[in-house]
Amino acid sequence: MAGTAVRSTSSHHGANHGANHGANHGAIARSAPSALAALAVAALLSACATTAPPPAPPVAVQPPPPEAPLVTPRMLAARETLQTMAALQDRLYRVAAPLLINNVELCRTQARGLLGFTAKNKWSYPGEYADAAAAVLGYDDTLQVSGVLAGSGAARAGLRKGDDLIAADGRQLPTGRGAETQAAAVFGPLVSSRSQLSMTISRNGTTQVLKVPVTRACAIRVDLGNADNINSYADGGRVAVTRGMINFARSDEAIAYVLAKDIAHTVLGHPVSLRNTGSIASIIDNVSRVQPDQSLLIGSGGVKPVPGEMEVAADTLALYMLARAGYGIERYKSFWQRLAAQYPSTVLNGYMAVHPNLAPRLAAIDRTVAEVKAKQAKNKALVP
Repeated sequence: MAGTAVRSTSSHHGANHGANHGANHGAIARSAPSALAALAVAALLSACATTAPPPAPPVAVQPPPPEAPLVTPRMLAARETLQTMAALQDRLYRVAAPLLINNVELCRTQARGLLGFTAKNKWSYPGEYADAAAAVLGYDDTLQVSGVLAGSGAARAGLRKGDDLIAADGRQLPTGRGAETQAAAVFGPLVSSRSQLSMTISRNGTTQVLKVPVTRACAIRVDLGNADNINSYADGGRVAVTRGMINFARSDEAIAYVLAKDIAHTVLGHPVSLRNTGSIASIIDNVSRVQPDQSLLIGSGGVKPVPGEMEVAADTLALYMLARAGYGIERYKSFWQRLAAQYPSTVLNGYMAVHPNLAPRLAAIDRTVAEVKAKQAKNKALVP
């Protein structure tokens, strides 16, 4: 009994041991994948915690704004000069408009088709004045309308000062240096052969096309003389009135007196007859610059005085032109008297040095004023 009991116990122990061992081994076997998975998750979490985040996209670095140009006293002086010139040029163009447009009948061979505007770009001015033209006048490489002749086809078509000129009748207009001269070569043939021109312009960023009628006018160019001497010049195709003369004249009517007199000399062919065209052309070329050579303005510049009979003829025609343009003529004589008193013929670079013989002129002026007034009263044609 005792031995049986021992065997039975041993057998039971072996069975229990085998069963427990198998069960434990199975449990370990079953729990291994879970442990590995946990380790993998832990490793993954650990990797996520230690890996650097992806780099942020690069931020575009804006270049620093360009430095503003250094404003020097010289640049300020250039800007002031251009502002003064632009204002005086506008004034001359405004005063000249009715004289040129309303006197086609009297201008004879000088009458031609005109568009009635001027145009410039920054390169119309030399050196530092080009930068000043950009800053003060808003000019760049593109030609920009700098003046519109009142009453002209350009004015009627709505062309304005400041318009950029893009094309003429579909032909692209030049830009940059020399654009003024090159554009004149484009406009010339078109104006001479047509009654209307198609102009493509840009205004406030918008492109538009204007139909500009060609205007018949006295084809005499009016320039500002950038000098302080009291004078004006006519070379047969151009008239230049100095800054000094404009300041002396003061009123638009008095400026018109000066312009009309030189336009009359041009129409009558006096510069050509006196063979003064070369000398006067050189003077106009000089005084039309931003910085004229002042040494060339000393003395008469080789210009011959105008004979008395030519002065009388020019005064007569000028008075008719003034009346036709709507200017008063009552103060015409007193203006020239005032000029002769303050700047007599002894002032070699002044007007009276080239236009003497005041006494005969005064008598002729009185006669012509009375004649014009009589014709106006009777509504007769104002023709000499």
